[in-house]
Amino acid sequence: MNAAIVTVGNELLAGDIENTNATWLSERLTARGVDVARVIVVPDDESVVAETVRAWSERFDAVIVTGGLGGTPDDVTMEAIAEGLDRELVVDPVAEADVQETLDRIFAENPDLDFELRAEWYASMPAGASPIPNSEGLAPGCVAENVYVLPGIPEEMRAVFENVAGEFDGTVATRTLYSPEPEGALAEHLGEITERFGVRVGSYPNREASETRIKFTGDDESVLEEATTWLRESSDISLTDTGGER
Repeated sequence: MNAAIVTVGNELLAGDIENTNATWLSERLTARGVDVARVIVVPDDESVVAETVRAWSERFDAVIVTGGLGGTPDDVTMEAIAEGLDRELVVDPVAEADVQETLDRIFAENPDLDFELRAEWYASMPAGASPIPNSEGLAPGCVAENVYVLPGIPEEMRAVFENVAGEFDGTVATRTLYSPEPEGALAEHLGEITERFGVRVGSYPNREASETRIKFTGDDESVLEEATTWLRESSDISLTDTGGER
């Protein structure tokens, strides 16, 4: 299974906030064996989001979109998803009832609030989509075809994702090792591993810890184990399973 992550927000492009959602999702998906094939940041521009979703929903097994849900002018994600999938934007009755219940509780607990929040602002989604409850906020997520739409606020995004995490399952396996050798000293050995075993190899120097993290990625745990054993036995490189950064 492969997946692409689309993070939406002008604030991300401007560097106003760090894109922690993409990192968190990539970690969780990789841990479930999913091949994260693309990560992109796009502006709060309906046409750009729609174009990206339209193209990527055909190319990847799953597309996860985060950000731009709610009732403010820059919250255009649901409209864009509907456009990208050629669907109408409708108010989902199940989502609307859930949002209204949350709103009633918020205003009951905060009687001094004097502004209006409408449930339909948060419960609108592509026609035929299945809403995903949001236990940490107002805007629910949804699933439309193979597109998963999540809120942008990290706490809400994580809570909504956990409701559908079981739908992501792949065969990608990884193995991580650490070496005190500099990256350049490892290059020849790692290149040979790629040729011998057909696994993807990444090396990532950490100057603060004076070590290099080595990551093998493939579809077969046994092949990764063979590659690791070969590296240990065919070189004088010092290797450990735990690095100073952990």
